[in-house]
Amino acid sequence: MNETDKSPKPDSRVRIIVSGIVQEVFFRANTKSEADRLGVCGWVRNMMDGTVEISAEGKKDSIDRFIQWCRKGPPGAVVKNVEINREEFKGEFKSFNIAY
Repeated sequence: MNETDKSPKPDSRVRIIVSGIVQEVFFRANTKSEADRLGVCGWVRNMMDGTVEISAEGKKDSIDRFIQWCRKGPPGAVVKNVEINREEFKGEFKSFNIAY
């Protein structure tokens, strides 16, 4: 980082698996809204086993707040478990999307 660029750089990446009542409760749409609010990039998708998978990158503090949100989810969701796998930051995402 040079002296003219004081903004913090994205430095964290996670893969999150959320289980419980997390499908058909607008979990993906609300996850996208929360990611956009926090400046987190990546994607969210429903899995065939009833879980929701998320891949996300951003500033460490934003990712940490995003993980806290995932532990509760949107109204109507009943989150039973959140599996978090920290990964090496790649900088491959430019926005947050819902994957199908």
